[in-house]
Amino acid sequence: MSRENVDAFRRAVEAYNRRDVEALVVHAHPDIEWRPAILMKLSGKDTVYRGHDGVRQLMRDIDDTLAEIHVEFPEVRDLGDQVLAVGRIQTRGKASGIATEAPVGYVADFRNGKFVRVRTYLNPGEALEAAGLEE
Repeated sequence: MSRENVDAFRRAVEAYNRRDVEALVVHAHPDIEWRPAILMKLSGKDTVYRGHDGVRQLMRDIDDTLAEIHVEFPEVRDLGDQVLAVGRIQTRGKASGIATEAPVGYVADFRNGKFVRVRTYLNPGEALEAAGLEE
């Protein structure tokens, strides 16, 4: 099942980058919990989005804040029921117009072929640690 999780993760990232919310939700378990580091950094609030409606709200909140967002993951590791992805995030603020590029790490836990928990980190080392790995 784990290779299927990596493939599902990659498809979800493609949907995320296209801003295709419903295609993203297809890969999310109904009990999904998503902790987005980028919104925490921008808003100062540690927000957890829950359920399919939470994923839809996450995308609305991102679109309200950022004019552009794109993630790339050249490194995706199959950890069984967990996927670790390390890459870069590019953004442009909606109000400021400021473009940024930074390293990013995602840890996605899977249940029944769908991601049930997503944790994102602006420090890939923190993602490795969260997945129980060392740099």
